[in-house]
Amino acid sequence: MSQGIRIALDAMGGDAGPTVALAGAEVALGRRPDLSFLLYGDAAAVEPLLQQHPKLKAVSTFQHCEVAVGMNDKPSQALRKGRYKSSMWRAIQAVRDGEADVAVSAGNTGALMAMSSFCLKMLPGIQRPAIAAIWPTLRGESIVLDVGATIGADAQLLTQFAIMGAAMAQCVFDLERPNVGLLNVGVEEIKGVEEVREAGRILREINHPGFAYHGFVEGDDIGRGVVDVVVTEGFAGNIALKTAEGTARQIAQYLRSAMSRSLLSKIGYLFARPAFNMVRDKMDPRKVNGGVFLGLNGMVIKSHGGTDAEGLASAIELAREMVHSNLLERIARDTVAGEAERAALAETNIKEVIPV
Repeated sequence: MSQGIRIALDAMGGDAGPTVALAGAEVALGRRPDLSFLLYGDAAAVEPLLQQHPKLKAVSTFQHCEVAVGMNDKPSQALRKGRYKSSMWRAIQAVRDGEADVAVSAGNTGALMAMSSFCLKMLPGIQRPAIAAIWPTLRGESIVLDVGATIGADAQLLTQFAIMGAAMAQCVFDLERPNVGLLNVGVEEIKGVEEVREAGRILREINHPGFAYHGFVEGDDIGRGVVDVVVTEGFAGNIALKTAEGTARQIAQYLRSAMSRSLLSKIGYLFARPAFNMVRDKMDPRKVNGGVFLGLNGMVIKSHGGTDAEGLASAIELAREMVHSNLLERIARDTVAGEAERAALAETNIKEVIPV
């Protein structure tokens, strides 16, 4: 895109609020000078901090909001008290009204999804939204969705998730035809619940031009990077995500304990430090921070609430990449293609059962 990318930033979201939000925005601006920002938050909290970031201030406009959505607010509570006047809502509304290209928030996930769905609505042909996360693997990175937006999914919805995830993989990984797999309890076609088996059948038969369907994948295949896109419903996806995050922290704690156990282990650490630093960088969650809300008629990125400035900057850069790559247009195009293939397949099946 020739013009700059406009980021609507909920400055009050996250555990640290505007302190991290503004610092992260300035880090992202240093890497991506084509960014500009619409900042939303409490003037008393934001404006003094904004003075400490003159480069960010020069490319930003700030609007005071009297309400900040709490991290523990229920989605229904957030909608009641924050609709039209909270920093979170105003950032989303800026996308709806064409004032910004994408909204970024580190705030309450449930509230952000509820407000985004209410304000932006769904893209034509999409039933429910999904949250897509970038997942580090042994081969590089993969995309996993849904990681918490929609609990339970039928075959049609899983098929839509596959189409949206593949479109995102095209944008993020620059792949012409990414490999897509369905998360299941086994790779055999007879295993799993009916919805997953039926989704697998549909994906095999439609042979979508935007991606190659790999088949079923198991939990350990995610980290191995067997496919570019892993599709599941939100309950299983969120458990997988939280398990992976907890395992990474557990391994890091094991390593720290082992390296400080004795004088010999401390000396060994000095020799192995470059390797440990490489592992630490690979497992750094800040570098893959940012969940993309897919299926909405507008772009919204959810940053981890407990991240620091570096992590928030990663989420903003991901937001920029999604806009730059025209993700919304790709999803809309590929969804139409998928529905056309499904309709043609259904018509063929009817003719086979009832010959004309």
